Amino acid sequence: MLATTSCSAEVQRGWLPGERDTTDNTTLITDLWVNSWIAALIIGIITWGLMIWVIVAYRRRKNTVGFPAQMSYNLPLEVFYLSVPLMIIGVLFVFTDRDQRAIDERFPDPDVVIDVRGKQWSWDFNYVKEDVHEDPGQQARLTGDWGTPERLPTLYLPVDKKVEIQVNSRDVQHSFWVVEFLQKRDMYPGENQYNRYISITPTRTGQFTGKCAELCGEYHSEMLFNVRVVTQQEYDSHISELRARGNTGILGDEYDRAPGRPALEPAQQRTEP
Repeated sequence: MLATTSCSAEVQRGWLPGERDTTDNTTLITDLWVNSWIAALIIGIITWGLMIWVIVAYRRRKNTVGFPAQMSYNLPLEVFYLSVPLMIIGVLFVFTDRDQRAIDERFPDPDVVIDVRGKQWSWDFNYVKEDVHEDPGQQARLTGDWGTPERLPTLYLPVDKKVEIQVNSRDVQHSFWVVEFLQKRDMYPGENQYNRYISITPTRTGQFTGKCAELCGEYHSEMLFNVRVVTQQEYDSHISELRARGNTGILGDEYDRAPGRPALEPAQQRTEP
């Protein structure tokens, strides 16, 4: 039973949501997560084994009197205790830094640029190159009944296309998170954003779950959205539908809670952070 369970797809991806090939980054993230847990498990087994061996081998025997031999220090052992954890941390740092740099690298010329505006308690989605936008997002207003996802703001992305998502906040701190993409990005109002870009290539069609991952007020739990990854034809059709409905232009800084503050990067421009 244990062997069968360990070979399941859920175990192989470390019980992470979604699939390994949801985007071009999910495989990298999944491997880093799973391999880190494997390393931790190996270290844990060795540590637990040594602890149990010491407990058994050096237990107090029957008829033993007095205290065991006392040592004030053991220099080789103390050097070992210090050097091994530093080596472990160093290896984890190197692999994490390598993967983080690859994940955060921006596309020089993305096929699609999405300007995302988080607000209490919903989302506005702008398709920058197409110069159209989704209907302004409305709070989910959860009731406990089924059907809420159909009322949520929905972001459309074409499959197998390079996408750059630019995140901005209209009021307080939020966090843009597509659960199955295994990536999120914190969003700050004004010019306080260190890195507002997510560069991904969706590689699997379907509908995915999005939410705010930063406590942002009373109705934080209702700040939900959907992401639909569709074919290029379906994406073009949706863009044409938005244009036909009159959803042209960008819902930009003018709709922020404090529009008089220093302007964020214009949605139509792409500059380095």
